Amino acid sequence: MSQSDDPESRWIDDTLDRLSHSDFRARFVLNTHDRSYADGKGRDVISRHARELLRSRVGDAHPVKNGRQTPWRGHPVFTAQHATATCCRGCIAKWHGIPQGRELTDQEISRLADLVMAWIDIQMQASSEQPDARSAQSGRKRSGRSPTSPDLNPTLF
Repeated sequence: MSQSDDPESRWIDDTLDRLSHSDFRARFVLNTHDRSYADGKGRDVISRHARELLRSRVGDAHPVKNGRQTPWRGHPVFTAQHATATCCRGCIAKWHGIPQGRELTDQEISRLADLVMAWIDIQMQASSEQPDARSAQSGRKRSGRSPTSPDLNPTLF
């Protein structure tokens, strides 16, 4: 997490800390496939995906399939959305204080995307610092693992 005095950086750090105390949110980690995908695409592309996916899946006042619109796996942003409580309007309202029933503003989308990207950055950094032998076969959540559980794939992300 950053050590900045910038209010947005402080908000991100505080929010990630708060989320880390949730057993449910803390179980999410990027699997090998997601880390490889993120590393291959690069941070700018994944950041653009985060903004696009947040806008299209949770940006509307009444999203289609609200509460079930974000897949559990298949893209690093999906995993990050669950880890950061940006997966549905109910979680966004509960964890981030943004009311349901109205469209998210561009500023809110940007702020939530920055939170998602901060979580992905932490995951990518942790995986490059502490390799282990986890399998890439499953994107399922693994209980008992921290959100910074490492992997074998070194990354330049």
